[in-house]
Amino acid sequence: MNEKSQAQTRIPGEPGIWAFVAGDLLVFSLFFILIAIGNQEQGDVFSSARSTLDLRFGLVNTLLLLTGSFFVAIGVERYRLNDGRDNRIWFRLAILSGVIFLINKLFEWNAKVSDGLTPMTNDFYMYFFVFTAIHAIHVFVGVVILSFLHKKSQAPFTREAQRGLESGAIFWHLVDLLWIMLFALFYLV
Repeated sequence: MNEKSQAQTRIPGEPGIWAFVAGDLLVFSLFFILIAIGNQEQGDVFSSARSTLDLRFGLVNTLLLLTGSFFVAIGVERYRLNDGRDNRIWFRLAILSGVIFLINKLFEWNAKVSDGLTPMTNDFYMYFFVFTAIHAIHVFVGVVILSFLHKKSQAPFTREAQRGLESGAIFWHLVDLLWIMLFALFYLV
């Protein structure tokens, strides 16, 4: 097999990131099942509580993470092309989208607590606060990873650095995917 064929069939990132993604998806799948069971068993409570959420917070956060993933993909591709253009701006924009996500989430949580809605209110809000907090930790870790990607993308092109950038991007895309599921389960179902 020639080098071009190998490059086309190569799985992006390091193998370890894929094991991590599989494990994280398994854990979050359990979270999603718990939410679905709660929705089925306590339909009135979940429906009533869901109606107190501000859809705008969820939509803004969804757009922020989708846009951040777009920026990360461009940054990785620009690095891969090694065309001399500044790819760091794309990682900066992705970092900014993650930081704004976290700030927006803090405003949302504050609004709920100010309205007297806490994890102790009911099962819906227990799940909402706990699972969105776990996700926010993922976003924070993702922002830290994006900061490393930003630094790594300044170095001259190497295959090893490319794999590192791809692995970081895979984690960021995982964070995005997890949010889309949480958004659907909390804000839309």
